Amino acid sequence: MKYYPVNLDIQNRPCLVVGGGRVGTRKVKTLLDCMARVTVVSLESTDDLNRLAETGRIQIQRRSYASSDLDGMFLVIGATDNEALNQRIHSDAEKRNMLCNIADRPAACNFILPAIVQRGDLILAISTSGKSPAFAKSLRKKLEREFGDEYEAFLNLMGAIRERLLKTSHEPEVHKPLFEKLIAGNLIGLIESGKIDRINQLLEQVLGEGFDYQTLLDDADKDRK
Repeated sequence: MKYYPVNLDIQNRPCLVVGGGRVGTRKVKTLLDCMARVTVVSLESTDDLNRLAETGRIQIQRRSYASSDLDGMFLVIGATDNEALNQRIHSDAEKRNMLCNIADRPAACNFILPAIVQRGDLILAISTSGKSPAFAKSLRKKLEREFGDEYEAFLNLMGAIRERLLKTSHEPEVHKPLFEKLIAGNLIGLIESGKIDRINQLLEQVLGEGFDYQTLLDDADKDRK
């Protein structure tokens, strides 16, 4: 199987998870992290899912799956240990030309979920095209050690700089060499070591006066809120 790599925007899109066990709970939390609108169909559900339902973050339909549950959904994830039900979900989704993932059953999916390392807006996806999830997990652990929290701060800073530049007379095409100079100046390493004075010196050297590390991060934080 040859997969087409893509990052989906599922913010405010209706997504269905069939199955309320441990696997289903994990899938629900990932969808919520991406701000999807999640409905769970399951006769039973974990305490975590119950709490999410009580706070209104998800909806739970406490009944068996019906084909009509797919109506109006953007994607469906099957997270059950019932092979016949998983195949039915897959078949129903195919008839509707909708996105379908059946946990741990690549042959019943039209998209698969990679192992991921996330540091804020930095997302590293690892896929073995379903051939070895264990190896993907091993690579994920390796990358988690290599890419620390400094990468989240770095991207927040770069995003804030980009927004600041766009509000000035700078044309977008002139931004690239500025960002390349910041990267070449070991900005990530300076953030990791907490050398704020050196960071501000680099910012002034590349961008000019008025670019302060903490102020830029505060601006980025306000934008996220």
